[in-house]
Amino acid sequence: MVMVFYGSNGKSNPVSMENKVEHQTENQITYDIHLPSDLGTLYKVRLGLQSLEINISQLSLHHFKIQNTSTLDTFSLTINKTLPLSPNGDIWVEFPIQWPLKEALSVVTYHLTVFSRNILNERNLVHMTACIYGTHGDTGDRSLLQSLQNVQQGEKNESFPVMVDAVDLGELEKILLLISSKTDCKLDIKKLHVQEAAKEHPIYVFEVNEEFSVNANKPKIQREIPRSFVIRGEKQKNDIDNNLNKEGSKVKHLREYTIKVYTGDKRGAGTDANVHIILFGNEDKSEVFQLSQSLEHQNPFERGKVDTFKIKTKNLGSLRSIEIGHDGKGFASGWFLEKVEITDAARNSVHCFNCNRSVDQSIIPLYMLFSF
Repeated sequence: MVMVFYGSNGKSNPVSMENKVEHQTENQITYDIHLPSDLGTLYKVRLGLQSLEINISQLSLHHFKIQNTSTLDTFSLTINKTLPLSPNGDIWVEFPIQWPLKEALSVVTYHLTVFSRNILNERNLVHMTACIYGTHGDTGDRSLLQSLQNVQQGEKNESFPVMVDAVDLGELEKILLLISSKTDCKLDIKKLHVQEAAKEHPIYVFEVNEEFSVNANKPKIQREIPRSFVIRGEKQKNDIDNNLNKEGSKVKHLREYTIKVYTGDKRGAGTDANVHIILFGNEDKSEVFQLSQSLEHQNPFERGKVDTFKIKTKNLGSLRSIEIGHDGKGFASGWFLEKVEITDAARNSVHCFNCNRSVDQSIIPLYMLFSF
């Protein structure tokens, strides 16, 4: 069992209850926990299981009591919940702390709806968690794919809701996604909606619009998704839907670029790090693309090799420059980049960006030296 304590000045690291038993009876366990003094006044606790790979099928929680041994302030709560909360469900429960003469926050059920193109096909292979952040703290990592229910299939998207019980988060600000897989696959996520289950509005919208290339042999993919906008009423929702319908026609005009990356032919030139690229044109710039699925090689960016990638993005105009870099992770992350060639099929043009240097920092800007 693990606990995370939230205070007015921050939160604690996960505190494992293993080896912290001070006193135990048949139906009661007392723990002696030392928390950092700089947490401030505690306002909530998250309590749950380390994982579902345990020797018991469930954990029944009846009563919780916490006492500050210095001030003797005491808080107690009747929980009467069992973890996991449902088959293949959430392994965490949150509750507010109401100290004497202080107002406690309420527990809120949030509906987090995931909009994707291929989640049903990949749900048995992919593990995805989301941590929702607000002005009153965060939910911690909550599993999104353990139990898919009420999946709706539209013409272009699939969507499914996930219920997350948490102490009131206040105004939602961002979501941290963590994605891993048992095998190599692609996961196309369009956006996330979050709203309180008891209210129609506000709806917090987090635009993703990214196809994640998940590699079973590489670390988890991590993305921080900032809040895009908030729908606070039905009229605003209708206006946004109308604008999205207009924008939808632009999707048909996505440009395809072929990217050839040349790794130098010298000792230690290759890299195992995760490489990304941004394209800049005279009209716009692209989103960040992860270069992970080479058309030639299973392990890209090896010494003396050329790797080809295809991406689609909005119309950038005439290509002017690129930024390319890596996250420095993996064994032998240093990388000697010879050059990058980008073909713009729509304009029938090829752009060459010479580098001929070691890329040790996270991002190196490259400007077009010539094109033909």
